[in-house]
Amino acid sequence: MSTKTYEVTTYGCQMNAHDSERISGTLEAAGYLPVAAGADPDLIVINTCAVRENADMKLYGRLGDLRSAKKINPELQIAVGGCLAQKDRNKIVAKAPWVDAVFGTHNLHVLPVLLERARALEEAQVEIVESLEVFPSDLPSKRESAYSAWVSISVGCNNTCTFCIVPSLRGKEKDRRPGEILSEIKALADQGVIEITLLGQNVNSYGAEFGDRTAFSKLLKACGEIEGIERVRFTSPHPKDFTDDVIEAMSETKNIMPQLHMPLQSGSDDVLKAMRRSYRRDKYLGIIKRVREVIPDAAITTDVIVGFPGESEADFEQTLDLIREVRFANVFTFIYSIRPGTPAAEMENQIPEQLKQARYERLAKEVNQIVWEENQARIGTIVEVLVAAGEGKKDKATGRLSGRAKDNRLVHFIPDEDTQTGDIVQVEITDAAPFHLISDKPILHSRKTLASQLINQTSSSAVSLGMPQVMSQS
Repeated sequence: MSTKTYEVTTYGCQMNAHDSERISGTLEAAGYLPVAAGADPDLIVINTCAVRENADMKLYGRLGDLRSAKKINPELQIAVGGCLAQKDRNKIVAKAPWVDAVFGTHNLHVLPVLLERARALEEAQVEIVESLEVFPSDLPSKRESAYSAWVSISVGCNNTCTFCIVPSLRGKEKDRRPGEILSEIKALADQGVIEITLLGQNVNSYGAEFGDRTAFSKLLKACGEIEGIERVRFTSPHPKDFTDDVIEAMSETKNIMPQLHMPLQSGSDDVLKAMRRSYRRDKYLGIIKRVREVIPDAAITTDVIVGFPGESEADFEQTLDLIREVRFANVFTFIYSIRPGTPAAEMENQIPEQLKQARYERLAKEVNQIVWEENQARIGTIVEVLVAAGEGKKDKATGRLSGRAKDNRLVHFIPDEDTQTGDIVQVEITDAAPFHLISDKPILHSRKTLASQLINQTSSSAVSLGMPQVMSQS
């Protein structure tokens, strides 16, 4: 029997993208191979999101498209996992009976067994468990990048935000022990990884499960001692748990990048209270002030929800005022949409769609102008860029490659003849656009990393073949 091939599509956040790497690794451990470019796979896996707007429409639209493919090739298998699978369960098979397997957020490892069972019994297999069976990072992984990796430090969430369905789908927070995390990072460094991102639904509450409130800052400092790891990032923290020891660790640990994603959601205390966010405007601004006092060049990004139930014009103006005051490096803006099963879905004073859209457009206009001005302020500065896979494809019109600066800003630059993915280069910024920086001067300095040496040995195409496709970011 010939080896079966697979393809994974990912909707949602970084946590989902990391889960997709585990799904890919689990499938390959079971004998599957990533499908070649342009070929039809034997298995299509859709890793779903239940948070983003129209997440269910996106899934069922995709499944509708796959119905004809299944008719043409009855041997094609289709599997659905992730948050929407955890939420909808048997509903998926009822709506799309051509699906072969449905699995949840807590049992990624069962997919190969479900697929075999579906073949043998010739009927859909649905397996959803209510609590974590195997911590995701204990599963085999097929990483998207040879030089950069996600490392889960916790899963689940103990918060009770009224707009969010994640706690009911991911469960209560479960923390990994520091030794397990550091061992994984050291192993990644031995494989040539030079950049890691610590992942958790709320990373700075890490340690709550085993009773150490300073565990996250200790973990950050420990990352600074691991040879070969040049860049450390983390996402996402929560303002209510963000403490000064974390700021200290960020400023004192050489490989912690000057970047912070700090979700705001609203600049209005009344809305924050309705959201059950457990912090208020002044506390949020105090955190930003302390970060900038010790890390002046930090690029701070945030999330904002527009049109939460009961949001008045005055509430919205407070959000705009805070954004003008902080001048974020980027703001990820979302229009509130009802999520069944959340307290906010039952609230009175739901905002009309037309008004939500109008506020969203006003917010986007304000954000785009500030982000552009902040990028323009970087013209003339020298930045260190890690040449990125995917983003590192050469632009035929300009000859530029792309990568990420230390503060995570996207930079398009003119490469040397031998510049490749995984290299670290220094460039001078010559221009700026709303969401990227440009360098059209020659590279000032370039060095090969262990990652780029390994990529050169194997070829960059082998690194990305068959990797999960992230459709949207958090």
